[in-house]
Amino acid sequence: MSQTISNALGWWARMRGDQIALAIGDESMTYAEYKAWSDRVAAMLIAKGLKPGDRVAICSPNSLTYAALIMGTIRAGGIVSPINFRYTAREIADLCEDTEPALTFAAPDQFKSISDAGLLPLALSGIDALREGPPAFVDHDPVPDAPVVIIATSGSTAKPKGVVFTNRSMTAYAANWAIEETKAAAGTRVICLAPLNTSAGFVQLVHYAIQGGTLFMEPQFVPLRALRLIEQQRIGIFAAVPAFFEFIAALQEFADADLSSLKLATAGGSRVSRQLLETYKAKGIVLRQIYGQTEVGGNATIMPEHLAIDAPHQCGWGGVFIDLRVVRPDGSDCDANEPGEIIMRSPGMMTEYWRNPDETAKALREGWLYSGDIGSLDENGLLTFIDRLKDLIISGGLNISAAEVERIVCEFPGVVEALAIAAPDPKFGETPLVVYHGPSEIDVAALIQYCNDNLSNYKVPRYVAFSPEPLPRLATGKLSKPAVREMYADAYERLPRVR
Repeated sequence: MSQTISNALGWWARMRGDQIALAIGDESMTYAEYKAWSDRVAAMLIAKGLKPGDRVAICSPNSLTYAALIMGTIRAGGIVSPINFRYTAREIADLCEDTEPALTFAAPDQFKSISDAGLLPLALSGIDALREGPPAFVDHDPVPDAPVVIIATSGSTAKPKGVVFTNRSMTAYAANWAIEETKAAAGTRVICLAPLNTSAGFVQLVHYAIQGGTLFMEPQFVPLRALRLIEQQRIGIFAAVPAFFEFIAALQEFADADLSSLKLATAGGSRVSRQLLETYKAKGIVLRQIYGQTEVGGNATIMPEHLAIDAPHQCGWGGVFIDLRVVRPDGSDCDANEPGEIIMRSPGMMTEYWRNPDETAKALREGWLYSGDIGSLDENGLLTFIDRLKDLIISGGLNISAAEVERIVCEFPGVVEALAIAAPDPKFGETPLVVYHGPSEIDVAALIQYCNDNLSNYKVPRYVAFSPEPLPRLATGKLSKPAVREMYADAYERLPRVR
């Protein structure tokens, strides 16, 4: 059971059994309670017939019960398949068509969407009932290279791909950043504002359990509550998208807040402005830029503290066990400051896309992960992120596949072709704007309702533009996204918000 997540949880249950491992909302549990609860869950799952490699789907907002089910599934040898609790029944059915869960657990508010997707939901209350009880014997010895999770990720494809991590890859990722994050010693208090169905939420849950930290997760992001949590719980580490740091800084209470406990604050997912850096610097906090993606395990780089203020456009260099290169289309290394594709190599990166050998072969080549992002390295090896090759819209830290939005819009009667692009949004950073072509204008309200029925709320377009002419195409015949971006760059300023 060496180099497994379960082994790490057991270690901290022995070493720091009375320390709080996880707090969500007003509830918390110690490492000893965490291990005992997850063991009872594992024994129950095995009794239900779960076999190593079987998938366990979970659809719920963040909760201690959710976390215990995750750790219990991993302890039993199952593979966790988190389902976005915002997903519609159609999105759930698309995801589970590939993952084929043996068991599906859902919170009460998600029961209907799970049932409508053709799955049989099991109540999370059954997991709650196992919080107390006698110690459980788990008749399974976890294997380091066994898959532990399939995380759905958006990209250039119309359906999410499933990123697979193993015990070994997730423990290796945690080990890498334990060396780099010298301030993340056992007992360090960390705040996480991401849902457990995302890579940010799931990875941090596992990461800090492996490192022996105390993780404070929030059911949802409320700026004032997050600020008070940092103050009252003496949070030492905070990682989020820049927008979350901006919302907190915009509070009246920010000026007098005591944030002296924060020793490591990192921001990624979009550019960090110099103004935001200076705002936090005035509070004694160096906001450090990072670059990463789900497939590499989470963070791939972190900006050195002494350089972060002077170079807000740079993201740092790779960790101790992360190699970073920028290459040309022929695979040769770019010169200093020459743009190219960012590629990475790390023992913490994904092993494959679930049941998708073609996409796996495109992403993993000769041991390197090809990110699909454009960047450059300077003479010192510091990375500058330039642009995304993958067609993503990042809204409030959540990735939206433009192709997925386009697929749904093009199903609507009267739409011949459509492209989704990112429009600026003061609350979420980016939001989808759809440009469609057809014989005549359609009922936009009906289109939005159709999108609401088939897409999660955060994916539904907030702006819709009609093009009486066919959309521009490349020489290959494909629709030209760059041309549409240029033509509709400021369209959001003159279009009404449709929701």
